[in-house]
Amino acid sequence: MPKLRIGVLPDDKPVKLTAELPASVYRDLVAYAEAIARESGQQIDPAKLVPPMLARFMATDRGFAKARRTGHSPRTGEGEG
Repeated sequence: MPKLRIGVLPDDKPVKLTAELPASVYRDLVAYAEAIARESGQQIDPAKLVPPMLARFMATDRGFAKARRTGHSPRTGEGEG
């Protein structure tokens, strides 16, 4: 049988994650959702903003991108000080 071009498909099933946020971060998240509602007229649950915000953060973090390219985990803060 010939080798297929597509190997194992990534697991793209959502994963539930529970996290505690500082109250100030939550208030900012709510304010962000309210700003979107004012601008677009679309009500958004603040929790729904977290995944795209995290994805955007990681996509624009140069240190993280470099670490992924080289196959190393970024070691932020370890051994400093």
